Amino acid sequence: MENKKLTPVANWGLYPSIKANVITPTTILEFQEVVLSNEELIARGNGRCYGDASLQNTIISTSKWNKFIEFDREHGIIEVESGVLLSEVLEISIPSGYFISVTPGTKFITVGGAIASDVHGKNHHIDGCFSDHLIHFDLMIENGDILRCSRNENTNLFWTTIGGMGLTGVILSARFMMKKIETAYIRNEAIQAKNLDEIFELFESSESWTYNVAWLDCLQKGVTLGKSIMLRGEHAALSELPEKLKKNPLSIKKKLNLNIPFFFPNFVLNPLSIKIFNWLYFNKQGKKHLKNIVDYETFFYPLDAVHNWNRIYGKNGFIQYQFVIPKEQGKEGMRKILETIAASGNGSFLVVLKLFGENNLQAYNSFPMKGYTLALDFKVNSKLEKLIASLDRIVMDYGGHIYRTKDAMSNPELTDYLKNIGSEKFESMQNERINRFKQK
Repeated sequence: MENKKLTPVANWGLYPSIKANVITPTTILEFQEVVLSNEELIARGNGRCYGDASLQNTIISTSKWNKFIEFDREHGIIEVESGVLLSEVLEISIPSGYFISVTPGTKFITVGGAIASDVHGKNHHIDGCFSDHLIHFDLMIENGDILRCSRNENTNLFWTTIGGMGLTGVILSARFMMKKIETAYIRNEAIQAKNLDEIFELFESSESWTYNVAWLDCLQKGVTLGKSIMLRGEHAALSELPEKLKKNPLSIKKKLNLNIPFFFPNFVLNPLSIKIFNWLYFNKQGKKHLKNIVDYETFFYPLDAVHNWNRIYGKNGFIQYQFVIPKEQGKEGMRKILETIAASGNGSFLVVLKLFGENNLQAYNSFPMKGYTLALDFKVNSKLEKLIASLDRIVMDYGGHIYRTKDAMSNPELTDYLKNIGSEKFESMQNERINRFKQK
């Protein structure tokens, strides 16, 4: 099956944007036909990655390969086709008392994308990455064969595909473990931190909590550099819920989601508007230490409540820059990063800090290492490449690397952790860009 019409395609950051031949198979034979008839292509799910990951002149979309295969409610094991969204998994699993063991900050990614990026969440220090709960997946390789990959079968391909950014083949289905829960709610604490020293102390004292994350104001300088709010949480037990929620503890009230119907003008996002947003966000809770019960969507997926929020950055789009620095150098490295950003004036109002635990050495293409990771959104403008180059140098100096799922323009030397990818057929524009740099 061949789609001759070129389609505009961009990932969530809307940068870069290309025109591609997007083919959407609905049968195994159609998947095989597409794979065998194209010299170069890449698989793509819901496009919630960033930069030029999952972009290519020919794209094989899994958006219609989205059926549920099995849900073992007794043991909390689910098997789905790779185009199923995490949001769809949650719709089925939560009423049965199960949650996704590791989830990123959006539920609108596919299961195939979760494996290709080996996503992490607020609980890496406790539960690792998505792959730590993966039982097996089926992968279509370049000759059209389908291989079952697990810790005991096609082992090398299993570990290479995890975090391998789609470069080994097309993930067709996956089976994975869920986490047992009593309610659809989270026991949440939000604690203000005046500066970088305070937030690092909070991370150190909060390692027993399952979920930890901090929002940072990246435009602060001097004694308030690193001003932030720590959010930490646990799945709430039934006994912890207020009486009004105990009647239906595994369901939450439907919310009226917002929608951004158009691209914001470029002047809207500027240092002043970011400062105002940061001030409002820091002071919205009204107290230094807030304790409350919130539903899982509020805790894990606050931005999913605003559809098309990526349009806030304007038609030129934005990039997300995420890196990790070893724990021993974490505070010093973060200080230099934040000082560089504050001095540039090129601020971000979505700045997220997390502490990773030990990495799984078998998952050698996975992004996390034991250390601190920071993710920032930057509007694309003429000064951005210079800023990213400066940040790259600091990350390299401190022995860190970047998350290829977010990469759009970073130094390819920071992605050298991606290894043992042998296929030439499955190739993204991101990988081509990186290889061109290495050949210079």
